[in-house]
Amino acid sequence: MSRVTRFPLVAGNWKMHTTVEEGVALARAIAGASAGVQGVEVAVLPPFTHLWPVHEALRDSAVRLGAQDVFWEDAGAFTGEISPRMLAGWCDLALVGHSERRHLLGETEDQVGRKFARAVHHGLRVIVAVGETEAQRESGNTFVVIDRQLDAAFAPFDPPPLRRSRRRR
Repeated sequence: MSRVTRFPLVAGNWKMHTTVEEGVALARAIAGASAGVQGVEVAVLPPFTHLWPVHEALRDSAVRLGAQDVFWEDAGAFTGEISPRMLAGWCDLALVGHSERRHLLGETEDQVGRKFARAVHHGLRVIVAVGETEAQRESGNTFVVIDRQLDAAFAPFDPPPLRRSRRRR
């Protein structure tokens, strides 16, 4: 059996920055700067409006393309949402559970898990963002919060994928 070599992933989430033209220029600059770099995987996560033009700009590079979020259904009356099925085949990654979506938009741990499972189902690699608030950290609940978020993220999988425990209590 052959071993798969894993490399660290450096991913830039562009959030709600750049115009499409600026995003394409940035993607080309990142592709140029990372050309020939070995031992690390590079990815960009531009706004949804940029995905197709950035995909084209990265076509001949090793830079991976990721979506900043996905929805947990493949299709339906979900105005403004993007399904993993829509991204499959031309997008490599998806980010779910970002703190801004959790805290500003009220995204629940259950929703994060559903998004994670749906994205994996469609062959996307998923970055699951976890983390505590400042108040949770100051009260000593960092690992309780992160464990809860990870448990919820893996809950939709039957059986859950093996995850290494790094719990410090």
